[in-house]
Amino acid sequence: MMRQAHKRSQLRTRAVVAAAALLLGGGGTAIIAANASAGGAHGTAEHDTGQSPHGATAGSATGETTTVSCPDVGERLREVPAPARTEVSRGLSQLDAQVATAYEQMTSKGATPDAVLGELKRKRDETIGRITDSIKAADSAAVPAPEDLSALSGCRTRQISTTAADDSSRPLSSRLGEQGKPGGPSRADFADIRTAPTRPGAPTARRGGSTGTFASVCGRNENGHFNPDNVIVTPGVRNGAHHMHDYVGNKSTDAFSTDNSLAAAGTTCTNGDKSSHYWPVLRKLDGKAAPDANAPGGGHDGNMGTVLRPASVTLQFRGNPVTKVTAMPRFLRVITGDAKALTNGLANANASWSCAGFENRQLKDKYPICPNGAQVVRTFTFQNCWDGRNTDSANHRTHVAFARADGSCPRGFKAIPQLVQRITYDVPAGVPFAVDSFPEQLHKPVTDHGDFINVMSDALMARATACINGGRTC
Repeated sequence: MMRQAHKRSQLRTRAVVAAAALLLGGGGTAIIAANASAGGAHGTAEHDTGQSPHGATAGSATGETTTVSCPDVGERLREVPAPARTEVSRGLSQLDAQVATAYEQMTSKGATPDAVLGELKRKRDETIGRITDSIKAADSAAVPAPEDLSALSGCRTRQISTTAADDSSRPLSSRLGEQGKPGGPSRADFADIRTAPTRPGAPTARRGGSTGTFASVCGRNENGHFNPDNVIVTPGVRNGAHHMHDYVGNKSTDAFSTDNSLAAAGTTCTNGDKSSHYWPVLRKLDGKAAPDANAPGGGHDGNMGTVLRPASVTLQFRGNPVTKVTAMPRFLRVITGDAKALTNGLANANASWSCAGFENRQLKDKYPICPNGAQVVRTFTFQNCWDGRNTDSANHRTHVAFARADGSCPRGFKAIPQLVQRITYDVPAGVPFAVDSFPEQLHKPVTDHGDFINVMSDALMARATACINGGRTC
């Protein structure tokens, strides 16, 4: 325990140094593990191509930093019986902490990549073994034998470009420097919103579609509800997210929330909606010590800077252009986006960044530089199709899906009201900012994500569904 605390202390110290460097605008970058074992048993050095989701080159290779990339065990889970959920949740959180520690070790002077990756593999082998054993031990004939997860223990290093391809982020250069800092973000993570591609139009509504909207007004977290828990992914584990979450709606949401406790809690929503909405906080990288500078989810996990409070939060449920929507089941859990998109890839990424007045343009893998003091806008558009049976799934994804391009749901799924969370921030001109993240995700904008638990009463959900299907604005 003492050794672990020392490692976390080093992580906090380096984060403070990095934040100070951002303020001073010093150059330089951490090129870690440049000679990591190519094709070795424990990991490889993988060069990032700089290719963005939009098909444009994201940055040159003149500046690089290295992170640790591991297979996402949680994404591979398909069935977790109830008796095993606590142990699985604890194991997933331990895997995240192990990767964070390995990333911190990689930034240490004299670190040997093979040794770090070898020790990480050993720890992951043990933890993945406990996860598998707990699933096997659960006495449930309805749950098949778990997939062999042992192949997921090996990790690798991955080099990431930190230099912007053009001068679009020049207004931030005095604070970010010419190249990135350990832990991110870098100049390559920012772009002028006016250079972003125009968002494609929504599918045309057809006869029989549902064109109404329903809004819950739940404030902007004036009551200061923050914690680093994630009750959807790691229930029962404090600091399961390893980054700080901002909450609106349900007043009680934390790691130990249950359906019953959420239903009994108060809410910040004016219509009595007890649903829980949460997302990672956004921080202003101003070099100032935040109240959580030494706390879990904050500086303890490499998340530094002053938390930016939302200027506004809009929660709107929308219809489907080709069919009526079905009421969401109570306690449905949905995550949109991927907190590990930097290392997992873009399959589940769903970040969307823009500026007020420019929302016909959206950035997926860049933070926006907004002109003339315009507000920064984060938008989370949730899955709008449901399997009709489950309120959650083992990987928290397979029970819901996005509609196809024409608005129709995949086979076996039915349309439900689509939640859109829109959050705005007043960010001082020229001041860099970043979303909280797992340390090895380097605070990349593509890792942004939103979470939702539906705790509307059946009567309120019926009213919302009727409004949407009736083409009204409520």
